[in-house]
Formats: sequence, C-alpha cells, structure tokens
Amino acid sequence: MSPSLRRCQGSGCALRLERAAMAPLPVRATRLRVPGAVLGKGTGSSDPYCIVKIDDEAIIRTATVWKTLSPFWGEEYEVHLQPTFHSVSIYVMDEDALSRDDVIGKVCITRDMLAEHPKGYSGWVSLSEVDPDEEVQGEIHLRVEVLGSRGGRRLRCTVLEARDLARKDRNGASDPFVRLRYNGKAQESTVVKKSCYPRWNETFEFELAEPAGEKLCVEVWDWDLVSRNDFLGKVVFSVQGLEAAGQEEGWFRLRPDKSKPREDERRGSLGSLQLQVRLRDETVLPSHCYQPLVQLLCQEVKSGRQDGQVHLVTLLDETTTAECRQEVAINLVKLFLGQGLVKEFLDLLFELELAKPCEPNTLFRSNSLASKSMESFLKVTGLPYLHAVLGPTITRVFEEKKYVELDPGKVEIKDIGCSGLHRVQTEGEVIEQGRQHLQSYLGELLDAIVKSAPACPPVIRAAFRQLFRRVGERFPQHQHTKFVAVTSFLCLRFFSPAIMTPKLFHLRETHADARTGRTLLLLAKAVQMVGNMEPAAGRAKEAWLAPLLPALQQGIAQMKEFIARLVGTEEEEEEEEGEGWPLGPPAAVVKEGPLFVHKTRGKGLLLAAAATKKLHFCLTGEALSFGKSPGAERSGAIALADILAAEKVEEKSFGSSHVMQVVYVGAGGQQETAYLQCKCVNELNQWLSALRKVCVNNPRVLRAYHPGVFRGDKWSCCHQRERTGLGCDRTRHGITLQDWSDPLDPAAEAQRLFHHLQGLRGTLREKYWELLEPEDTRNGPRGEGAPLPEGLSRLFGVLGDLEGCHRLAQPPTPPPPALLQLQT
Repeated sequence: MSPSLRRCQGSGCALRLERAAMAPLPVRATRLRVPGAVLGKGTGSSDPYCIVKIDDEAIIRTATVWKTLSPFWGEEYEVHLQPTFHSVSIYVMDEDALSRDDVIGKVCITRDMLAEHPKGYSGWVSLSEVDPDEEVQGEIHLRVEVLGSRGGRRLRCTVLEARDLARKDRNGASDPFVRLRYNGKAQESTVVKKSCYPRWNETFEFELAEPAGEKLCVEVWDWDLVSRNDFLGKVVFSVQGLEAAGQEEGWFRLRPDKSKPREDERRGSLGSLQLQVRLRDETVLPSHCYQPLVQLLCQEVKSGRQDGQVHLVTLLDETTTAECRQEVAINLVKLFLGQGLVKEFLDLLFELELAKPCEPNTLFRSNSLASKSMESFLKVTGLPYLHAVLGPTITRVFEEKKYVELDPGKVEIKDIGCSGLHRVQTEGEVIEQGRQHLQSYLGELLDAIVKSAPACPPVIRAAFRQLFRRVGERFPQHQHTKFVAVTSFLCLRFFSPAIMTPKLFHLRETHADARTGRTLLLLAKAVQMVGNMEPAAGRAKEAWLAPLLPALQQGIAQMKEFIARLVGTEEEEEEEEGEGWPLGPPAAVVKEGPLFVHKTRGKGLLLAAAATKKLHFCLTGEALSFGKSPGAERSGAIALADILAAEKVEEKSFGSSHVMQVVYVGAGGQQETAYLQCKCVNELNQWLSALRKVCVNNPRVLRAYHPGVFRGDKWSCCHQRERTGLGCDRTRHGITLQDWSDPLDPAAEAQRLFHHLQGLRGTLREKYWELLEPEDTRNGPRGEGAPLPEGLSRLFGVLGDLEGCHRLAQPPTPPPPALLQLQT
C-alpha cells in the first residue's frame, strides 16, 4: 500500500473567539474594559466586533455587540489555509454609524507561535496598538547579482514587480515606488500611480563595497503629493553570500520596519481578547490508502457489542480526552455517514453506554463519545430541519422585541414604560405580561415541533427510533426514561442551544441585544424544562417559574406526542435501512441567495442575461445558475467544470470590498468573468468558500488572476494592456471556511482519525488490559508482550501501514533559494 503521490496538503486553523476585555489598568477579571478615551466615546461604551485576517486578507467578521465594554462572541470558525500562510491577525474594532470604524487594537499570532502549541492555545491575549508602519503586506519580485571582477565589482538589483501591496490612499490603491539603499547611497524607481500590483522592470547598480559587509535594503513606499510618503514594507539582504551565488531571483515577503523603537506602555491598557486557536497541519493521502482503516472500523461497528470483550469503540471513548472528543465524534459521524452505517454506529454507542452502570435520571447527560457523536450527527444532518422548525419563532422574537421577565428580582419597570397615559405598570402586571408573551412564543414553537415529525430527515428518525428502543429495553420499569433520552438530545443539545444563541446556528446574522437575549434565554429554559419532562424540578430551583407551569405541563404532553410520532413503529422502516449521506449529490443546493451583478465592458453569459443588477443565484453540485427570483425560471447557468477561479476584486474597481469574480469558460471557448457583489465580508467569503469546494477537482483552475477589471485598454490592478495576459496575483483556491453542511470528504476524515489513533497506541494497549475482566487477566500474561485481541492487533497493523505510506508520500524538502537565505 504505497501511494504514488499526495492527494492534498494544507493547514486547518480552528479559531474560537470567546470574549474581549478592555481595561485601563491590568486586572485579573475575565471581562473586557476599555476607557472611553481609548475609544473616543464620552459615554465610556463601545460597539465592538472583530475582523480576522489571514496574511492581511479579511476572511471573518464577527457580529457587533452593542453598547458594551465586555463583549461576548462565542463564535467558532474552522479555516482551511494554504500551507505557506504566515500569520493570523485579529483586529478588535469599534463600529461607528457616522464615520469610519475605529481600531481598538489587534492580536497577531504567527505560524511559529501556533507550532509551539500543537494542542492549541487558549487564554487571554493583550491587545497591541496598531502601528501604520507595521501594517505592511505583499511581496516584491527581485533579481540580484554581482558583476565584474576584483577591483571593479558592482551590485546590480533588478526590481521587476510587486503584488498585493497595502492600500494607503482613499481611492483603495497606492502610488508605489521603490527606494534602494546600499553603502550610504540611495536610488529610487519611478512611481506607478493607482496600483497595488505595480510593474517596474528597472535595474539599479551600486559599486560593491570591499569587503562586502554592507546590507542591501529594498524599501517600497506610497508616494503622496501633499503629506509624507507612507511606508509599504521592506526587504533586507546580506550581500556577503551573494558573491558565491552569482545571480538569484525570487519573490520576497515585505517586512515591517523594526528599526524604530516602539513604546509598549499601552500594551495591556487597550484590553485583552480571550480566544482558542489551534493549527493542524495535515497531508491527506489518496483515498485508497485509507480503505483498510475504514474497513476495519466498519467491521467493528457491524460486529456490535459482545459480552466479555472490550470493544474498540469503548477503548476509543475511554482514551480520548475531553478536549479531543468533539473532533473525534465529528469525524466518526461523517465517516459512517459516507459508509451508510451511521445508524449502526450510533446504535452501538447507545448499547455500550447503556451497558455501563447508569441511572435513568442522568442518562446521556455526560460528554461521552455517544453524547458528542449524537450531537454532531444532529448538526451535520439536521440544520435545515432546525431552521424550518425554529426559524419563524426566532424571527418573531427578534422583530417584536417584547419585554419578557418572570424573575421579580430582575424586573425593571423603566424598561417597559407606561401601560396607559397616567399609570406605570406594577411589578405583577409586568410579570403577567411577560408570561403571556413567553407562553405565546413557547406555544408557537411547540406547535411547530409537533407538526415537524414528517419533515424530520429519515436518518435522524431512524437514529432516535433505535435510541428509544434501547432505553426502553434497558429500563423496562421506567418507560418514561425512553422519552427523556430522545429529548435529552433533541431539546437539550439541539433546540435549546440554537434558541439561546441563534447566531451560532446560522438562524440570525447578528447577536441578540440585551432584551431579546433575555427573552431567548427564558424560552430556551422553558424548552429545556419541557425536554426534562419534570417541570416541578425546575420550579423547585427557580420558584418564579411557577406561573409558567400549566404551559410546561401542556408542552410535555405535546412533546410526548411528537416523540411517539417521530419514532412510530407503524411506519415502514425499510426506507431507512442503509441510510447514508451523499458525498455530493448533483442536485443538492450548496448555497443560494441574491447577488448584485456589476456590468463591465464586453458581453458574457451573465451580462447578456442580466436585465437587472440584482439576481438570485443558486450553486449546486452541477452548476452556478441564476434567475430573477428564487422561484423564477433560471435565466442561465455556468457549469462547475467551466469555472476556472473564484476570487476577490479590489475595492477600487467598483467602490466596494465585497465583490467577487467568477472566471469561467464561455460558450465560445473564451475566458469570461462575472463580477458579483455580496452584502458583507462574511457573505463574500461564504460564497468564495462554497465555489472553491465544489470546484476543488477542476483540472483547469487558474494559478494566477487579475484582482482588478479591464477598463479602457488596460487592467486596473497592474496596468497590463494585454487582456488575456497572465494574472498579476496568485489564486487562493485552498482558503475556505469549513461548515457543517460541507460535502463529506472520506479521505480527510479518515486521515484525522488515523492521526488521533496513532497518538493513542500506547494508551489503547494499557486501557485494554485495565478494562479486561479480572478472570480473563488471570488466564494469561498482560502488558507490552501479551497477545492482543484480533481487532486491536489489526488496528495497530493498519496504523503501521498508513505511517509507512506517509513516509513514502513525503517528498524531500527542496533547499530554499540562496537569495532567500540571505534575507535578514
């Protein structure tokens, strides 16, 4: 089993933004405090949000948390990156409706810093002040050589071009020129107006100093007529080793100016950001390499639980740490979904969990592998169902903004105003009005849940049916428990979290304000109490919930009716047999929504069909199609096989930073480009990610593109006059945002499971002997030299073979260019 080549290589970065703390003085509290002077707001409050950039390219914008100095986001992202990325930067911003948003501070995490924490970093990080001279980006293309012989040697540097320079001017571009310094002398290139992708092709020569101990400094500046020039970055080379190299050429990343002394007095005074971030480097082999591992896991699931034996899944559950259990559960669920064995896998987990000593009232309440797998399964397969059930009620809560409060200790009369012209409502009236509102929301929600049984995905119904049966068999004297087992997942781990934080489940684009958030919290609590099916227990903890008790009791009856219909045995079960999850069904909608079409000179497929600027686009596994509205007839389509690139467009091209371009092959075989504007940076990156994922196997994808538009007789980005010329920037096919709805990738999921199991080899052996029955341990030797059961022995053999495949697949690392080694 030796692969001939690697399937793909990349880096995955998991990022969770928890909260921020801005403080005028160092404090130990886990809250963010920023003095009003720092934010420029006399009220002492802020409207903070975060922008996440990968190598200076914005890919994520969190929601704004209004009027607070202690924002909590709780947003989680996983990004697939290019292997060559350098850093992740998080900017904390203050939103301002009337002027440009203010930058509060930033956190920069380099790749080297992430490599020092292979298990991830979690904690508070102090914000640092943003220095314009350090906000540099882009690369410059140089050729450096030494000419002549001893006594008359010259140092020649040819400045060819640069790409992706920082935008310093209001027009969304810069006017760059290059300044070269060597041995006390300086020379400058011409200025290229309004371009972040300039091309110079200019050569400069210096008399080589003897000995060649001086450094060559190549600086890039933005020329300004009135104010001082802006620094765009620099590259510094040691010339000593250049004599042996003779001539070297390459692209070099521009670096900030570190020569200036920097004051760090304000570090810490700007506040702190709490985050969790983890970098995962992975090389995914061709899918056939993982077949032995996949087959072994499938056989273990099919064999089921056997008395007196330690199952491999039990070993995996017992040896996986709490920090890794969620990720392992997701990969197992996706792997068995693709194999059509997810129902059997979950049933095995239920059986193994129920075989442990357990009480009916605490069943599935821990974060075991069974609980995490079922939770992940619901998210992977049930988000559209969740949106259909909860969406209308959540929208109503956000739009009505009713004041809902049942706790007398938290009632604020001033928040609800007057009920009439002359009388303020009493506390009792406020609570009664809140109860009515909450009961209305709860009734609407429960009605939607009860009616949703036929619409629930068959694979979810099959899993709950198995759970319902297993629990009923395990606790025959407590038939109530089998209903609670279903609601412990459906209500407590699926519906309630989505109600409490709808932004994290893509039910809303923004976080709720304080009033709406409190209503959602009370509604989620009510659903939890219905799911527990014991309202008296919740009432004992919080007596002020007593007015809601009749509605909760009615809700419990409705929930039992719903579960009975959900797992009803009168339905034919054959349709669920072997339920799998399609790897990428041709007709499945990957993403859809309205986009604005920007017209440029020339006629392409989209431009000819677009009678209006706004069209509804739909991306499937076959094509990107469009029409006037969601239900209207499709006006046209671009086949996925014809898409060559999906990239961002420079802000200056259309006056917006949220425009993307889809480069495709038109009907006549010529290359065409559609320019589509999104409403925000998040929607832009979601569309780009979706397009890049469905086109990942296209053989004709471009390696370079033009981030500008062709206007008049030249490209606006690099001023190149040849319309079909090679692009001036690299495409970013590998940068994608991961999502629960992503198509399954069996090879990637198997690779992550292999990596996890490989790190557990010793622990698996020890745990096996620990869990083995005492009488079995007396019948033979145990420990390192003792024979292992067939399943575990085969697993170790498969892991060893895969490890050998990875060694064969790793090509020798090519030496870096000599000139790159000279860069200081």
